Amino acid sequence: MRPLLIGATSLIGLAWAGAAQAQDVAPPKVVPTLDADSAEIAAPSPPPPEAQLPAVEPIIEDEEFEKSIPPISAEDDAELDRPIESIAEFERRLVTEAANKGAADGSDDAADATAETQPPQVDGVPVPALADGDAAEVIGDAPISDSELAAPLPPLENFDVEPVEFAEAEADSDNVELSYTVQVNGLSDADDSTDVDLADVFGDLSALYGGDGKADNAAMIRARLSADGELMQRILASEGYYDAVVDTRIDRGAREEGQERQRRPITAVIDVKPGKRYTLADIIINADPTIPPNLIADNFPLSVGEPIVAQRIQGAEAAIALKLPEEGYPFAKVGQRDILLDGATGDGVYTLPVDIGKRSRFGGIETTGDLAFDAEHVEVLARFKRGDLYDSRMVDDLRQALVATGLFATVAAEPQPTGESAGDDTEYVTMLVTQQAGPPRTIAASAGYGTGEGIRLEGSWTHRNLLPPEGALTFRGVLGTQEQGIGATLRRSNAGRRDRTLELVTEVTRSTYDAFNAITGRVGARVSYDSTPIWQKKFTYAYGVELIATREDDYDFATGDRSYDFYTILGLTGQVGMDRTDSLLDPTKGFRITSLIQPEGSLAGRFSPYARLRTDISGYYPVTDSIVLAGRVRVGSIVGAARERLAPSRRFYAGGGGSVRGFGFQELGPKDPNNDPIGGRSVNEVALEARYRFGNFGVVGFVDGGQVYRSSAPTFQNLRFGAGIGARYYTNFGPMRFDIATPIGRKPGEARVSVYVSIGQAF
Repeated sequence: MRPLLIGATSLIGLAWAGAAQAQDVAPPKVVPTLDADSAEIAAPSPPPPEAQLPAVEPIIEDEEFEKSIPPISAEDDAELDRPIESIAEFERRLVTEAANKGAADGSDDAADATAETQPPQVDGVPVPALADGDAAEVIGDAPISDSELAAPLPPLENFDVEPVEFAEAEADSDNVELSYTVQVNGLSDADDSTDVDLADVFGDLSALYGGDGKADNAAMIRARLSADGELMQRILASEGYYDAVVDTRIDRGAREEGQERQRRPITAVIDVKPGKRYTLADIIINADPTIPPNLIADNFPLSVGEPIVAQRIQGAEAAIALKLPEEGYPFAKVGQRDILLDGATGDGVYTLPVDIGKRSRFGGIETTGDLAFDAEHVEVLARFKRGDLYDSRMVDDLRQALVATGLFATVAAEPQPTGESAGDDTEYVTMLVTQQAGPPRTIAASAGYGTGEGIRLEGSWTHRNLLPPEGALTFRGVLGTQEQGIGATLRRSNAGRRDRTLELVTEVTRSTYDAFNAITGRVGARVSYDSTPIWQKKFTYAYGVELIATREDDYDFATGDRSYDFYTILGLTGQVGMDRTDSLLDPTKGFRITSLIQPEGSLAGRFSPYARLRTDISGYYPVTDSIVLAGRVRVGSIVGAARERLAPSRRFYAGGGGSVRGFGFQELGPKDPNNDPIGGRSVNEVALEARYRFGNFGVVGFVDGGQVYRSSAPTFQNLRFGAGIGARYYTNFGPMRFDIATPIGRKPGEARVSVYVSIGQAF
């Protein structure tokens, strides 16, 4: 028990406090002070005159106290008045009295006393006495006097330093790299009853294993061993072994004859005694009633009797924290858990406080910060309406849509309470969107190369919000060995509704291919529902109209020469797609289907309508985590017009990096007498790839096949195949591709090797 020390002044204060309490009078304030001259505590202030103090009975009578004091004689009084002698005088008096006593009774005490009065000597030299009569302290083998201590030190250059010689050479084992092994004992007793491999968990985090059995010195091994002992304790506790005992030690193997000390084998040993595993004996959730009543219980994945595993506990709490906001409770908070353990039984009582907050419904939308667009456009992006029950998944969806616009440096969407009743014991919440607009302008560039197509460079400048909200203007330029062009695009994203895009395009291009030469102008309008790298959609569509004016050359079989003609084409576009893959840029599983129909016709002379049809199907199958099989099929047809009535640029071609690798660009299909391709009215292609990825790199083996036909329906005959290998470098915006291929059954005029470099997978 800690003693309670109370000073005299405090006791006085307590007495006054008791008296004041009895008489209902405030006690005087007692402040002890110290007189500097007398070094005595000043007397306390006297009580006020009006204070009435209770009578205090004496413990003993004064007469009895006086009788108990012995009388003091004259000799005693003289002794008390004598000055106090010094310690040296006291010691000499004691020695003299002892000598006198020894002389009287003839004992040896006199000689001993005489010897004690002589100063001490060292090797016959007397040790001088100090000022108070005591001898100087002897240090080592020689006395040191005050004069020697006060003497100045010699100069450093005259100080003779002799190296210390050791009986044995100093061992340098602590400065030599050591090898060691790790031995863990007893962990299997815990492994047998857990769902995880504790040895693997320990091995992944261990400092000893991380050192690969090498250390600079023994101290480093000991430090790693100590850290791993604490790590093992934490791992076992995370699996419910709270009473585990972990001991560590370093074992040195026997040293063979002639073996150096530092070369003895070292083993870092961790001995584990898991002890009992604690289990949940009771689960208590302290929360107000919810709607539905069992909302928390049905979504809390813990049960009585299961082991107390940290990962399971944290996962269950996270599940509640996520589920309540999805069911109308935006302000729900999970409190600090409490687990009461019973060491005798191994039981644990788990208690979790949950504040569910007010059940809420969506209200209005407000914006703040550096705005890219106003709250009205945010409502276009939101998939919820006023009065809908609050759902955090809809808030996450809105946040994703805001990020997908590409207009923000940072953006956040958070519910704010309003206190406004929404009926049904709910209240409205306002969604506060905090915007920080990012730089609106972007410059981009890309480059590629393909055999038969040559080098292609493309650059663009974009103002992403020139016409708010989300009105982007893009200028684009293409510079290549066989294609040059410029164009401008005005794009309105989320135009009037979520994910709808309105696009106006104008461009001029010049093409110089083996199949045709052309100078083309194009204007078009398109409405689409497309995927983006951030927002991938399962279903997509597009429709639009375009007007094309182009001057192109074509081979005239009647005259046996190439001649130019001018084409004016008005066309419509319709496209639908289904995407069930896991990634837009680099899919590893799932499939895609895209179908395109383009009714169009020539305005030169009489109107000649026709339709271009095309379907692409691709699929992806993961064989392992690092190997993916990918396949593609394309079928196309033009109906309603003869090939000679079609502008060469509107016909089908095959061959090249995005078609059949191993052949030049547009090389397959019918050819003129000069062996130049002239295109056809139907096409079919097939491709198969085996993709192997390791880290940010990959290797691809592939086989492509295809053919172009004069008829409007593909016959799937006379297919040409190419095979090759490719390399991939994976970046955050998609893989960079380098493919090299060769035609199978090469014919005269066809290149032995074709090379393709671009961004993105082949399909």
